[in-house]
Amino acid sequence: MHAASQPLPDLAIPGGLFERLRADARPSWDRYVRHPFVAGMGDGTLPQECFRHYLIQDYLFLIHFARAYALAAFKADTLADMRAAARSMTAILDLEMGLHVKYCAGWGLDEAAMQAAAEAQGTLAYTRFVLERGLAGDLLDLHVALAPCIVGYAEIAANLLADPATKLDGNPYADWIAMYADREYRAVAAAQVALLDRLSATRGGEARFKDLSRTFDAASRLEAGFWDMGLGLLP
Repeated sequence: MHAASQPLPDLAIPGGLFERLRADARPSWDRYVRHPFVAGMGDGTLPQECFRHYLIQDYLFLIHFARAYALAAFKADTLADMRAAARSMTAILDLEMGLHVKYCAGWGLDEAAMQAAAEAQGTLAYTRFVLERGLAGDLLDLHVALAPCIVGYAEIAANLLADPATKLDGNPYADWIAMYADREYRAVAAAQVALLDRLSATRGGEARFKDLSRTFDAASRLEAGFWDMGLGLLP
């Protein structure tokens, strides 16, 4: 079976911060969400060793992703934001990492080996950038740096399902596509889009748009670099 079913709706809020950031960073964003690595998952031609390498690095990425939410709790001004950040960190450590380990087991990867793996250049670059933006800036800076990852994966899956070139039957990556096209994950991405607007309204996002756009563009380029790493274009 090939994809190209009814397109999933765009998660961006018209006129919202995420939509404006994405438009401002369109070349970097498109290179990320329409990367050859992504296309290879869609039509099933991505070499499986590239995907295994990506899975290992994604496991290491999740560790730093949890740290980013710990930082978000520290940077929060309200108990509600602190609790939201704590819930996200707990979900990553107790749920998402467990699901990732289970998924990776199907690819012949075990958790101890993934823990022992060295971080690739693409992993180091993106994770440290996100943490630096959170440390140097505020909660809005941090969430703008996280948004390409959270929202981008939902958009990637939606694009793949809408693409006639995507093959689902017999595709080893069909489960990955389904995971990020799932209603539950799309709800997480939509919540991130809404959070950006809320933080922008309370933290002067309009006046800071140029700086936020630079952060979003850099994060999008680093996400593309993560795919480059998966293809072996980076060490």
